[in-house]
Amino acid sequence: MQDKKQNEDLIGASDLKTPSLPIMPNIKIFGGSSHPHFARLVVDKLGFDLGKSIMKKFSNKETCVEIAESVRGEDVYIIQSGCGDINDNLMELLIMINACKIASAQRVTAVIPCFPYARQDKKDKSRAPISAKLVANMLSVAGADHIITMDLHASQIQGFFDIPVDNLYAEPAVLKWIKENVSDWQNSVIVSPDAGGAKRVTSIADHLNCGFALIHKERKIANEVAGMVLVGDVTGRTAILVDDMADTCGTLTLAATKLQEAGASKVFAICTHGIFSGPAMKRLEASSIEAVAVTNTIPQGEKMQACSKLKLIDVSMILAEAIRRTHNGESVSYLFNHVPL
Repeated sequence: MQDKKQNEDLIGASDLKTPSLPIMPNIKIFGGSSHPHFARLVVDKLGFDLGKSIMKKFSNKETCVEIAESVRGEDVYIIQSGCGDINDNLMELLIMINACKIASAQRVTAVIPCFPYARQDKKDKSRAPISAKLVANMLSVAGADHIITMDLHASQIQGFFDIPVDNLYAEPAVLKWIKENVSDWQNSVIVSPDAGGAKRVTSIADHLNCGFALIHKERKIANEVAGMVLVGDVTGRTAILVDDMADTCGTLTLAATKLQEAGASKVFAICTHGIFSGPAMKRLEASSIEAVAVTNTIPQGEKMQACSKLKLIDVSMILAEAIRRTHNGESVSYLFNHVPL
């Protein structure tokens, strides 16, 4: 009794009547309009419902966002990929972040499976903008406290932010797909279609205990490859092209032709972000590539109907587990080498 009385004097009687608050706030997950199916996959794996929000356009095409439930004191995650109408979707994400922040959310995390403007990450010619840095500034100013993304085109984009950035890798899911879908993967060569992807390719080759090769490409204008040189031996082996992004697929199809000319028995292609703009689908269908595996960081439903060679790798479980670990204050580095169940 005496100890209890001393505690009351130290803490205060009113504090003893107040229930203790949880260490971590409750969680709310919202999905933008860029990839609603992916957002639903993520919340299904976590066992949550998507937060209620209303997205609409005014008659003058301004974006209007309304968060339709309380986020006060909540740990908020907003899933929005950099695809489709990129500028509109980016603006929608910024408005959603700001709406949650000024509604007293405790923390706002932007989950961006495919980071917009990631290819504009350096000043490669006079008066060129570094748009990826501008996007980073906009996200920070809008009120984002944390960014979760996947396979940034250049990992130094993480340094454009003054807030924590978790750059997750599709590599564990890619390794799983290769082992399940390429019959003679032990006798394969992992190929990078450009010098910039050499580090990514050597990492996959090391995990599979396979050889690797590199294609050097020369561009005279953007989205158009002038020439290619293969460095490495692919004779009589399965070649697996690996890249982080496929846009018009000019590079992939030319690389596949180069590999077949060099004696490769089969050619597969794997990329994280399948943009597939312009003539990409026709090029892939007419190419010598057996199958093109792509993750679902960007919607692929219509494109899979247009091209029978497209195969989907689901990475929603990686981002779902990253959200769970971030919310619970756990490390996410486990996800760099493992696919969560």
